[in-house]
Amino acid sequence: MDFGIFILMQQRNKHKTSYQILKDAVEQTRLADELGFGAAWYAEHHFSNYGLCSSPLTMIAHCAAVTRRIRLGTGIVVAPLYTPARLIADVAMVDQLSDGRLNVGIGSGYQQFEFERFGVSLGEAKQRTLEMLDMLELGLKQPKFSYEGEFYRQPTSAISQRAVQKPMPPLWITSVDPTFVTRAVRSGHHVFVSGGDGGLEKLQQTRALIDKVALQEGKDPAKVQVGLLRAAYASDNKAEVDRYLDCSRYQRRIAMSLKRRTAQIADDYQVEEAIVEGEPTLEESRALLPVGSVDTVIERVVREIRTLKPVHYCFQTQMGDFDQATMLRQLELWGKVIIPTVQQEIANDPPHVADAPRELAPA
Repeated sequence: MDFGIFILMQQRNKHKTSYQILKDAVEQTRLADELGFGAAWYAEHHFSNYGLCSSPLTMIAHCAAVTRRIRLGTGIVVAPLYTPARLIADVAMVDQLSDGRLNVGIGSGYQQFEFERFGVSLGEAKQRTLEMLDMLELGLKQPKFSYEGEFYRQPTSAISQRAVQKPMPPLWITSVDPTFVTRAVRSGHHVFVSGGDGGLEKLQQTRALIDKVALQEGKDPAKVQVGLLRAAYASDNKAEVDRYLDCSRYQRRIAMSLKRRTAQIADDYQVEEAIVEGEPTLEESRALLPVGSVDTVIERVVREIRTLKPVHYCFQTQMGDFDQATMLRQLELWGKVIIPTVQQEIANDPPHVADAPRELAPA
């Protein structure tokens, strides 16, 4: 398995300009490439300081020119906000520009705030995303295609840009909704999940869901390609870890306010931080997440990998308003100490074996 970084490009306040935040993200990507990371992922968000990357494919096209080996992924493309034919062509073009290093993370989105401003119904997001997945497969694999769906229609068309990776760049479907997990497993795509605020129990539940779906689809659960995104931070300086946990809480508060349409905009696109009912305390988060001393993080990452059995472990350190020098040091710590130690620990682990099937959770 390999490791990646997730870059949200968050702007907690305006002491950093959007220009500097983008430059910092590029620098983090270049360092991750030099350190041998497997992938860098870029989030897509609009109209707020929750994330400043409005086009992960544009970001990838730029970063491809300043890196050599690292794979570059959309984390995610919010599928319902796109025109299918344009997205297909852009994916193929960026795969060419990156010399076949593109990972296509696809999701349905969740922030009502964004959907309202694009004039798209969040209630239709799931079905639109499923249709978009159909069209991506057709448009990227076939020299010409047509489509007739509930939301999208495409007359017979040929996409002039053709992807380098055959039959298409790998798709990473980001959801624990059983419908999307089933779609990913059935088509041989990656399942990309987030541990959120949970610990091993949540990862166990996710693994059980994936196994159940795989068995229902007549697939070997051990062969399902799973990616895991985690908030993670290692330091023997407790004050630095506390700062990270504060930034993690900030990120969750902004995300929830945008999702629930309770966001208060203080200045232009700056969302005010507000307490979320039922949110975990910092101490609860400290106990559940792979954060803390270097030894603690190594131990927890190993346990998480052994629980979920992912092929890719992606961690997010860039959140809130951490300074760039601290972020670069963190990447070096992971690249030079944590990742090699974890890889050594899991080198002889047996392959995944599914537990007894459980009932699927409702969508």
